[in-house]
Amino acid sequence: MKVPYKWLKEIAGIDAPVAEAAHRLTMAGLEVEAIEPCGDDHVLEVNVTPNRPDCLSVIGIARELSAIYKTSLNLPPHDVLAHTGALDFNVDILDYDLCHRYAGRIIRGIKIGPSPAWMQQRLEQCGIRPINNIVDITNYVLLEFGHPLHAFDMKKVKGHRIRVATAGCAYPGAEVKITTLDSAERAVPADTLLILDAEDPIGIAGIMGGLHSEVDDTTEDIFIESAYFAPSSIRRSSRALGLKTEASYRFERGSDIKMLKKALDRAAYLVKEIVGGELYGKIDMYPKKFVQTSIDVRYEKVNRVLGINISKEEMTSCLNGLGFEIKTKKDLFNVKVPAFRNDVKRDYDVIEEVARMYGYDNIPAVLPKATIGMETGSEAGSALSGIAGAVRASLLKTGFTEAINLSFMSEADLDMLDIPADNSRRRVVNIKNPLRSEEACMRTMILPSLIRNLKHNLAYGSRDLKIFESAKVFIGNGQDSLPSEEHAICALYYREKAKTLYPETANDFFVIKGIAESILSDLGAAGISFVRSTEPFLHPGQSADIFAGKGKVGYIGALSPVVFDRLGIKSAKPSIIIMEFFIEKLKSAGFNQPRYRQLPKFPAIDRDVAIVLDSSFAASDLNSIISGFGSELIEGISIFDVYQGSNIPEGKKSLAFSIRYRASDRTLTEEEIEGLHSRLVAHLSEKTGGQVRK
Repeated sequence: MKVPYKWLKEIAGIDAPVAEAAHRLTMAGLEVEAIEPCGDDHVLEVNVTPNRPDCLSVIGIARELSAIYKTSLNLPPHDVLAHTGALDFNVDILDYDLCHRYAGRIIRGIKIGPSPAWMQQRLEQCGIRPINNIVDITNYVLLEFGHPLHAFDMKKVKGHRIRVATAGCAYPGAEVKITTLDSAERAVPADTLLILDAEDPIGIAGIMGGLHSEVDDTTEDIFIESAYFAPSSIRRSSRALGLKTEASYRFERGSDIKMLKKALDRAAYLVKEIVGGELYGKIDMYPKKFVQTSIDVRYEKVNRVLGINISKEEMTSCLNGLGFEIKTKKDLFNVKVPAFRNDVKRDYDVIEEVARMYGYDNIPAVLPKATIGMETGSEAGSALSGIAGAVRASLLKTGFTEAINLSFMSEADLDMLDIPADNSRRRVVNIKNPLRSEEACMRTMILPSLIRNLKHNLAYGSRDLKIFESAKVFIGNGQDSLPSEEHAICALYYREKAKTLYPETANDFFVIKGIAESILSDLGAAGISFVRSTEPFLHPGQSADIFAGKGKVGYIGALSPVVFDRLGIKSAKPSIIIMEFFIEKLKSAGFNQPRYRQLPKFPAIDRDVAIVLDSSFAASDLNSIISGFGSELIEGISIFDVYQGSNIPEGKKSLAFSIRYRASDRTLTEEEIEGLHSRLVAHLSEKTGGQVRK
């Protein structure tokens, strides 16, 4: 909004340099974007936020300056004397919900002509073209008081009657058209509020007057309208008609229902002083009274929220001059909000006003206390936070980079991964107004987001990628229930085969499996086992579900060749390994308490053995079988070879593993080991149905 500085000084009662006033206004929350010299004056370009319609006027901005400089606000003269007698004019409000107040004055015997040079200059400084004395006065008061007015030619108002009603109410079932001041004929929606005379519409309420009732060179008698229209109605009608005006801009943000009387009187005063004529009494229909908001604000809360320590008197002093009615009490003060401050609704809004007037630059900068990660205050939440943090830290230590994505996906992502219809991840929560079809629902799994990250990085030439994301997924529970929020951490490893001086022989699946085992070992998760995976998007021969306790806590595996083909990746034989942990399920699985013991003093003895088993036998089952053997001398087992081929029957495989024996109190003899090892091999053959490979 453009405001001449001299105009502001007159009303605010200040004499500060323009640059200083602009700076202090900006620091109080009304940004002055530019100061333009204009003759012997300056014009301020003030950026008014949408929640401050009171500052869309010279008086509104002057009030801010007056409060900042602790001066008295000088309202321009607006008291008038009028003839008392019958007006022979009627106003009917037919829709009280959309028109809360309607006032007007009749002025007779005027002569249309140009407005004074000083008024034309101020209008031009504010970007408004002068037209004639009556129209210029209504525009001048609009800028000054922030309240739109409209003048009708009395002889064009049929029946000396004004009606305020929607088009649908005034003309049920009929198409309504009106030619507005811009000479355009407009079809009016049924819910649009109109100003009508006894027969026809003569204006679109709060937006633009009608052409056939405008003031022109032949006008002698006028009716000046000043009203309050519901902001939602003006906003809806303005959008439907594609018509934006200075009046609609203010009405749709909320005008001052009490200021409209002063604005009407100010316009009448200027007409009397500039144009002349006979001023008659005022019509004021006020069916829906304004109810003042009352807010209690605790002194302690002001200091706590702002992080400062100021006195009670200083708090209330900050609010003086802003138009609030303040009543102090022992532990709090009560604020009654004026009609022009419809943005102040609760105590935090009042605290913001204290901060503005105290000065944001006077509030010391202090780093806030913050907790990184999830903080719920409950023991369960702390445990989940600790587990997620430990998994995240382990992934970062092993070279993974954390990704952050929006929590959206589409059901096409689930189709791409072959997620079956009865899987819980198909219970998606749809978004009512998605920005695009690819983000039409909340994520039920993190993997689709990481796949998009992968494709984006490949497009920019990346050929080695290790990323993970820690986030919540959302599983729907029906329309009447909130979705379940489950914390998960998903990692994606991508590497292309390349010629290197020192070739790596380890399969990428086992590299990532080693990372998963390390993470679980660091957590101390109890009863860990890897079982052939049932996830449909993983390679059936290179994947495993991770179990801890009695439940599945995650999975690991290479991406299925079928899914890989759908991605359209052109590289030859890359590795794409996926790993995911379900944090809530991992927490409920249980953890071993750390146990410390001395380093072994006596040597260990290793024995290798290979057993021919059914090809369907899971290598992970060996651990549970050996654990059931019940010998304290068995320290560990490691599998080092799986073979299928010549000399192995069809449907069988050779599983070779090494067993380590050690005693804590002595060196084991050869005889002890041979006997124990023979019994263990016999136990394994019996439990697995396999045969020792010669």
